[in-house]
Amino acid sequence: MKKLTSFLGLLGLFALAVILCPAKAVVLAHDAGPRVLPFIGLGGLIVNAGTLQNIFTNLKATFNKAFEAAPSTWEKIAMKVTSTGSQNDYAWLENFPKMRRWVGDKVMKALKAGKYVLVNEDFEATVSVKRNHIEDDNLGIYGPQAQSAGFSAKQWPDELVMEKVNGAFTTVCFDGQYFCDTDHPGIDPVTGAAVSVSNKGTAALSCASLAAAQASLGAARTAMKKFRDDEGRPLNITPNVLLVPPALEDTASVLANNERLEDGKQNPYKGTFAVVCDARLTSDTAWFLLDTTKPVRPFIFQERKGANFVQQTDMSADDVFKRGEFNFGVEARGAAGYGFWQLCYGSTGQG
Repeated sequence: MKKLTSFLGLLGLFALAVILCPAKAVVLAHDAGPRVLPFIGLGGLIVNAGTLQNIFTNLKATFNKAFEAAPSTWEKIAMKVTSTGSQNDYAWLENFPKMRRWVGDKVMKALKAGKYVLVNEDFEATVSVKRNHIEDDNLGIYGPQAQSAGFSAKQWPDELVMEKVNGAFTTVCFDGQYFCDTDHPGIDPVTGAAVSVSNKGTAALSCASLAAAQASLGAARTAMKKFRDDEGRPLNITPNVLLVPPALEDTASVLANNERLEDGKQNPYKGTFAVVCDARLTSDTAWFLLDTTKPVRPFIFQERKGANFVQQTDMSADDVFKRGEFNFGVEARGAAGYGFWQLCYGSTGQG
């Protein structure tokens, strides 16, 4: 009985010690030296290197899964250019050579340096993980934030490209004119004289009647197919994408898919283009007809450093010492701009 009483007394003292003392790491002797094993006690998780590695490995996996699953639209309208420096010069857009008959000496086309430059910018999104939340084993709140970071990272190129689409009527491209403008420099194929060429309209996109469709979508298609290079030769533009905001998605879908228009007449545009709708377009009336069949596309996504998961888990870092916070997030570096204006026709839709 005395032995049983003594055993129970010792057991009670051990239980009391566990209750009153914070959870500690268990140090085990090992041939390779001592190692610290994190475990969960009544006080929650012990904050050490092993715990942090497990936590941030799981957060990175959650980030990557959300990144892969997130939708993206930029690849439907833009080309990707890999950047290896602080900026890229797109002077080649103005004088891109086209095959010609080789009679006599070759004609060299000199590029105008520094005419259109895209400078890479830094982008980030950061989430702080409080040390108290780790100690209290309250980490469930960070899973959704890691998912949101992954979703945002996947759509980072979309944000850059759609920002350029929104600025198409007010931002210059490689020829010094607004990307969608009424006076791009061109050449008259008959006289060889300099002329102004327009890839900008004001007609509202309409499927109300054949006449209304021809005055909007039809006029844009005709204008694009007549575009020529700087030597007056046809570019053989093939409009194949209609980019619209949500307010015009139904109209665009009718023009793309219906056998007949709203006046009952045959729809000549059925099956000639795909509809791309993006909620980041800020105008409810503007629409853009694009040719994405060429090696160069209307818009450029310039990537210097792709969206990448980063973490700060150094227990001696200032953030940990001063604020009791660890950090994770995403970093990226890049830019967006305009390709050939001849591959786009934009209408304000305001009549």
